Amino acid sequence: MTSGKYLSVFTLATKQQRKENFEDYWRFTQQHGGELYEAEQDLAKKRAKLKYFKDNPVKLHKPLVDPDAFYRNYIEMKDDPKSLDRLTIMLTGMYKFARHEWVGIKGAWDVVPDMANSHSLEDKISRIHLAEEFCHWRLFDEMLRTCGLDKVEWMPLSPWKEWVYEQFPKVPGFLMDTPAFVTELMGVTYYFHLHRLFDDILADEPEVRQRMKELLDEITIDEVAHVGQRRNFIGPIGMKISKWMVKPLYTLFFNDIPEVGQLFDVKQMINDGEAFDFNEVPDYMIERTWIPSYCKA
Repeated sequence: MTSGKYLSVFTLATKQQRKENFEDYWRFTQQHGGELYEAEQDLAKKRAKLKYFKDNPVKLHKPLVDPDAFYRNYIEMKDDPKSLDRLTIMLTGMYKFARHEWVGIKGAWDVVPDMANSHSLEDKISRIHLAEEFCHWRLFDEMLRTCGLDKVEWMPLSPWKEWVYEQFPKVPGFLMDTPAFVTELMGVTYYFHLHRLFDDILADEPEVRQRMKELLDEITIDEVAHVGQRRNFIGPIGMKISKWMVKPLYTLFFNDIPEVGQLFDVKQMINDGEAFDFNEVPDYMIERTWIPSYCKA
């Protein structure tokens, strides 16, 4: 683990620093994901990595106790969560989290200019960012398949929630940038807590535990970079607002996924978000991700 090398993600930066960091992030993202396959909402290196996982499958030695319990509750919790085993609750919660992300990027993909019509560096970065998020959705689907769940359907949210997600990318940047940054930070917080939960819930399934961590790492490495990238859009006033927004946004989002409160300490997740400074990101992730220069000590 790193120690004291990084400053708070809420550290202030000048406009010039942020301009230079956009240019640096663009250089990073060009080699990180590889060629953009825009029609497929995919990236060359991400596609190859997913193919490796699919070509070398890992499965539970002891199948889920009751797969029907997952399928009955993964779209909407119908049973008493306390009646379900913890692995099933973890997996239904993962689906619900990924489903929100999937709906959000579907709405944004049709609003953000395609690469041919992206004239600013920020627009080009946003297009690649969304393609990476589609890759994350595929990795979550692979995690569910690793646990024997190969009949999962990715369903729309309620019409109201779908509409909200469709409108969000149309909001002017000065209003959208702060909540977009906080949602990326929330994703990283969730992924780190989920990574630790694998050690507990999958203690008797070492091969699946390792594969689940590998799949989640591919997502988390991107999301750590996205935290820095989204933070780069925000000036001094926006950063103060962002830190204030951590608690209400985390609370609102996680309240919509009952499994999170069942499995995690949401108060600690909020504290982790407010205190985030990259120092707890493992070295093997640091080597593959991107952090703004002004967040380095």
